[in-house]
Amino acid sequence: MKRILGIATVLGLVGALTVMAQEVKPGKVEVIDLGKDVKLEMVLVPAGKFIMGSPVSEKNHRKEETEHEVTLTKSYYMGKYEVTQEQWEGVMGINPSTKSKGAKLPVTSVSWEDCQEFIKKLNEKTSGGYRLPTEAEWEYACRAGTNTAYSYGDSITKNDANVIWGTSTKIVGSYKPNAFGLYDMHGNVWEWCEDWKADYPKESVIDPKGPATGQYRVLRGGSFSGAGSHSRAANWWGTLPATKENDYLGLRLARTP
Repeated sequence: MKRILGIATVLGLVGALTVMAQEVKPGKVEVIDLGKDVKLEMVLVPAGKFIMGSPVSEKNHRKEETEHEVTLTKSYYMGKYEVTQEQWEGVMGINPSTKSKGAKLPVTSVSWEDCQEFIKKLNEKTSGGYRLPTEAEWEYACRAGTNTAYSYGDSITKNDANVIWGTSTKIVGSYKPNAFGLYDMHGNVWEWCEDWKADYPKESVIDPKGPATGQYRVLRGGSFSGAGSHSRAANWWGTLPATKENDYLGLRLARTP
């Protein structure tokens, strides 16, 4: 009997791992016309389950990256690219980017509060539903079925993403996408998330959205001006106020179907 139970337990674990490591393919792409030939592309990310955070064995692991199981019960759209300067200008009428200027470059020098105003006007201009991704949605979309430090393995080079003390942003989509068909999830610009930063739980959670209040908003993905380790899938930045803006801060949109 013990042997049977043991086999059942092993099979159960294998089944769970299979769910988390299932084959991932690029999702349906939704294209929105913002006018003047400016398009916004969103990729459908399927609902699923994954381990958020990083193991203590991962290089550059931080103690705050407590591993915990997260279940996202609903599919959602994620920006195929970071929001560009032409997209921001098409909605807001201005380009706030202060360092590198270019239509297809990611918009920069935007605070979390700026992003909220952009999203409000974008929703008024379109059928709506746009928002910033939650931190869990961001990491799930970044990992795209992987459990390594980066979506393409446990190391990163300048050939993989715009990282490792670069000098400026690069045109979105300059590097290969992850398995979900999302570009620049590692590097280029830090991306604001919706959540207030808080300690991770140790137990499993379903559709987490972070605490109702807090001091700092979460940023994910690293940037051109940081070390490669800043762009790990599990790494976060949670010490900037919602009013902070800089030339390495940008955003990527999410949308509820």
